Amino acid sequence: MTRVTGRSPLAVALHYAKPSAPKVVAVGRGAIGQRIIDVAREHGVPVEQNPELAQALSRVELDQEIPEQLYMAVALVLGFILRAAAEREG
Repeated sequence: MTRVTGRSPLAVALHYAKPSAPKVVAVGRGAIGQRIIDVAREHGVPVEQNPELAQALSRVELDQEIPEQLYMAVALVLGFILRAAAEREG
Protein backbone atom coordinates (compact mmCIF):
# COMPACT_ATOMS: atom_id res chain seq x y z
CA MET A 1 0.00 0.00 0.00
CA THR A 2 1.34 3.39 -0.87
CA ARG A 3 -0.25 6.80 -0.69
CA VAL A 4 0.11 10.52 -1.31
CA THR A 5 -0.51 12.84 1.59
CA GLY A 6 -2.52 16.02 1.27
CA ARG A 7 -6.10 17.12 0.80
CA SER A 8 -6.96 14.46 -1.77
CA PRO A 9 -5.20 11.21 -0.88
CA LEU A 10 -4.20 8.77 -3.59
CA ALA A 11 -3.94 5.17 -2.46
CA VAL A 12 -2.70 2.18 -4.41
CA ALA A 13 -2.94 -1.35 -3.03
CA LEU A 14 -0.70 -4.13 -4.28
CA HIS A 15 -0.95 -7.89 -4.02
CA TYR A 16 2.17 -10.03 -4.26
CA ALA A 17 2.26 -13.80 -4.60
CA LYS A 18 5.39 -15.57 -5.79
CA PRO A 19 6.45 -16.24 -8.50
CA SER A 20 4.51 -13.44 -10.22
CA ALA A 21 5.25 -9.72 -10.03
CA PRO A 22 3.08 -7.64 -7.69
CA LYS A 23 -0.32 -6.63 -9.07
CA VAL A 24 -2.27 -3.43 -8.57
CA VAL A 25 -5.52 -4.48 -6.87
CA ALA A 26 -7.00 -1.12 -5.84
CA VAL A 27 -6.55 2.54 -6.76
CA GLY A 28 -8.51 5.43 -5.33
CA ARG A 29 -8.36 9.19 -4.95
CA GLY A 30 -10.08 11.44 -2.46
CA ALA A 31 -12.68 9.70 -0.31
CA ILE A 32 -12.09 6.35 -2.02
CA GLY A 33 -8.34 6.67 -1.51
CA GLN A 34 -8.89 7.46 2.15
CA ARG A 35 -11.20 4.44 2.48
CA ILE A 36 -8.52 2.16 0.98
CA ILE A 37 -6.04 3.51 3.54
CA ASP A 38 -8.52 3.09 6.41
CA VAL A 39 -9.37 -0.50 5.45
CA ALA A 40 -5.66 -1.35 5.15
CA ARG A 41 -4.98 0.00 8.62
CA GLU A 42 -8.04 -1.78 10.06
CA HIS A 43 -6.56 -5.04 8.77
CA GLY A 44 -3.03 -4.35 9.94
CA VAL A 45 -1.62 -3.71 6.47
CA PRO A 46 1.34 -1.34 6.65
CA VAL A 47 0.93 1.91 4.70
CA GLU A 48 3.96 3.44 3.02
CA GLN A 49 3.91 7.09 1.93
CA ASN A 50 5.59 7.43 -1.46
CA PRO A 51 3.90 10.04 -3.66
CA GLU A 52 5.94 9.42 -6.81
CA LEU A 53 5.44 5.67 -6.67
CA ALA A 54 1.72 6.06 -5.94
CA GLN A 55 1.34 8.28 -9.00
CA ALA A 56 3.20 5.80 -11.22
CA LEU A 57 1.27 2.81 -9.90
CA SER A 58 -2.07 4.59 -10.28
CA ARG A 59 -1.57 4.38 -14.06
CA VAL A 60 -1.40 0.56 -14.01
CA GLU A 61 -4.66 -1.20 -14.88
CA LEU A 62 -6.35 -3.09 -12.04
CA ASP A 63 -5.29 -6.73 -11.66
CA GLN A 64 -2.26 -6.13 -13.89
CA GLU A 65 1.33 -6.79 -12.86
CA ILE A 66 3.45 -3.75 -12.21
CA PRO A 67 5.75 -2.75 -15.08
CA GLU A 68 9.35 -3.89 -14.90
CA GLN A 69 10.65 -0.33 -14.54
CA LEU A 70 8.85 -0.11 -11.15
CA TYR A 71 10.26 -3.38 -9.75
CA MET A 72 13.03 -1.73 -7.71
CA ALA A 73 10.76 0.93 -6.18
CA VAL A 74 8.13 -1.66 -5.28
CA ALA A 75 10.82 -3.97 -3.87
CA LEU A 76 11.73 -1.20 -1.43
CA VAL A 77 8.08 -0.94 -0.34
CA LEU A 78 7.86 -4.73 0.07
CA GLY A 79 11.01 -4.58 2.21
CA PHE A 80 9.32 -1.96 4.40
CA ILE A 81 6.27 -4.20 4.78
CA LEU A 82 8.34 -7.25 5.67
CA ARG A 83 10.32 -5.30 8.27
CA ALA A 84 7.12 -3.87 9.76
CA ALA A 85 5.61 -7.37 9.97
CA ALA A 86 8.75 -8.76 11.63
CA GLU A 87 8.71 -5.94 14.21
CA ARG A 88 5.06 -6.66 15.05
CA GLU A 89 5.80 -10.35 15.54
CA GLY A 90 9.04 -9.91 17.43
